[in-house]
Amino acid sequence: MSAPKIIIQILVTGAQIFGKALFEAGRQAVKNAKHSPQGAIASDVAGVRNATSGSVTDKLTREHRMTLDEAHLILNVKRGEMLESVMKSYEHLFKVNSPRPAPAPEAGATGRAGKQAALPSHSHYLQSKVVRARERIEAEMKIGAEDAAAGEGVGAGAGNAASGPSTGAGTGGGAS
Repeated sequence: MSAPKIIIQILVTGAQIFGKALFEAGRQAVKNAKHSPQGAIASDVAGVRNATSGSVTDKLTREHRMTLDEAHLILNVKRGEMLESVMKSYEHLFKVNSPRPAPAPEAGATGRAGKQAALPSHSHYLQSKVVRARERIEAEMKIGAEDAAAGEGVGAGAGNAASGPSTGAGTGGGAS
């Protein structure tokens, strides 16, 4: 056998092997794209995907695209805490992730007199997560307050109508 013939055979065989491997990799990629494992997170938040019932909590989870547990984790508050502590945590995290105002240039400084301190960066993504977490917790508290008011209205009866609205107004923003 001559050298050019051997080189051509090696190239053809290598191209065949490479082609088969590429074809199999493509088939496996299609197979993986069609199959979604049970616990995997695809393009959706895991808790949102599981919120399929018609309950109020699942409806809120789908609307806000965040579970109540995730919202509590983001704001670093415990379940059942008062709205004031949730708002305090929200305001702190919102302010920390806000863009800093640009420092005013000094009047006497000309040119580069040294290194300037790097401005701390901010995160619009984290800021939006903090806002959505607060909205999710507020929505849950609102539903809890409405349920409590409806429960008090049913338990109070028709004979005590004067005390119904006054007790309902005092619970706005209480613990759920």
